[in-house]
Amino acid sequence: MKRKFQFKSISIKWRVFGYFSAFTAVILILLWVFQVVFLDDFYKAIKIREMQSSAQTLVKNIDSSDFATTMQNIAQNTQMSIMVSNADGNMLYEETTQQNGIFQMLNTRILAQLYAAVQNEPNKTLFQRSDTDQDDSSQESREQLVHPRKLVSMVYAQIITRTDGSSVMILLNSTVSPVDATVNTLRVQLMYITGIMLVLALVLALILAKHISRPIIRINSTARAFGEGNYSVFFEENGYREVAELAHTLNYAAVELNKTETLRRDLIANVSHDLRTPLTMITGYSEVMRDLPGENTPENVQIIIDEATRLTTLVNDMLDLSKLQSGTQPFSRTDFNLTQSIRTILLRYSKLTDYDITFDAGEDITVNADELKISQVVYNLVNNAITYTGADKRVAIRQLASGGKVRIEVSDTGEGIPQDKLMDIWDRYYKVDKAHKRAQIGTGLGLSIVKTILDMHGGAYGVRSREGSGSTFWFELNVVTPKLES
Repeated sequence: MKRKFQFKSISIKWRVFGYFSAFTAVILILLWVFQVVFLDDFYKAIKIREMQSSAQTLVKNIDSSDFATTMQNIAQNTQMSIMVSNADGNMLYEETTQQNGIFQMLNTRILAQLYAAVQNEPNKTLFQRSDTDQDDSSQESREQLVHPRKLVSMVYAQIITRTDGSSVMILLNSTVSPVDATVNTLRVQLMYITGIMLVLALVLALILAKHISRPIIRINSTARAFGEGNYSVFFEENGYREVAELAHTLNYAAVELNKTETLRRDLIANVSHDLRTPLTMITGYSEVMRDLPGENTPENVQIIIDEATRLTTLVNDMLDLSKLQSGTQPFSRTDFNLTQSIRTILLRYSKLTDYDITFDAGEDITVNADELKISQVVYNLVNNAITYTGADKRVAIRQLASGGKVRIEVSDTGEGIPQDKLMDIWDRYYKVDKAHKRAQIGTGLGLSIVKTILDMHGGAYGVRSREGSGSTFWFELNVVTPKLES
């Protein structure tokens, strides 16, 4: 089955070529139409407007003392003959620029008849004399509105009333020269111009189309490799501005996708490890308790319970993070005592771990936030500090209030984080040394959950760290000023 031709399948190179060629063709057609076909019509229309404009000037100056001078200037500048007569056919003014013109054929009787004709039909002010007219006896019968094919001499007539109450008729006569010779000359010139312009247009269109399409073709070729998963490609950022901007955007996308792909692989590896380890231990201890007499002890059962709990915690953290990032988890702000909430959380830790956890609070602070989610932030930061603190097992929490904001800092005494890695640790399962370490309490998703929750609250957060001196994670929230009771 043959595939139908589609315009969308044409490359940009040939589209630009086609558009430019079509534009050139339209320009040439317009030149031929206006310079050859309608040249005669334009010429006559211009002459008519010239006569009408000159007549209006004469009308305005009809009562002027220098009317004769005005009439003489117009006649010399426009090469028109001008005559002014009264209703009886008597000529009052005349300025002739043409020998043997139509005005030489006008006598008193004809002028009187022409005056009456114009007076009876005021809109019939433009007359012609055909090149077939030979005598004056049939002149009146041959007076018609302008006819473009037979027009040789045009006469414009208008009756006006002067300030003294008398009426006069202004006649203007202009000869229209035949333009056939000019048209033939233009036609020959346009034939040469058309040929030259077509050749130049085709060459220029090909060069322009190739110049425009070349960077796009290169980007398209590189994008194929990019689409196949090769995120190390580089898009050349040259050419015209739009293409350079597109290449820059694609380079940025390649870098970000490369990071995402790396994190995805790490995430799969780390999650697989965290899932596999408790499952292996649960399966192993269960088989031991089944197959070996005397192994069904409370200690072995507790190990299975601990590993199942760890597995449940990991799955729940993954679900919580997914809900937070998708926006499906409800978000409810309330005013609550942040200081007391942290004390309650740390009280639970004192019963579950032997770590030395201190809290320096000072006054109690009230904030407007989602209490459950902020508690989750504190839990994850404390879990992270417990996981990576030093051998002294010390974790310090400080509350600092200043400028209408409260800052919570959680510090450990661990190995610290390199400065160039501080921005990456908020990603899921990102490991500074790329060596996976199972958390004693956390699951490896804690900092990503912290980042997502604080972004939802619009709160600031960050980390200060120096290698060998531990790390301090912090976040800030707006303080709610207690209302005074009246």
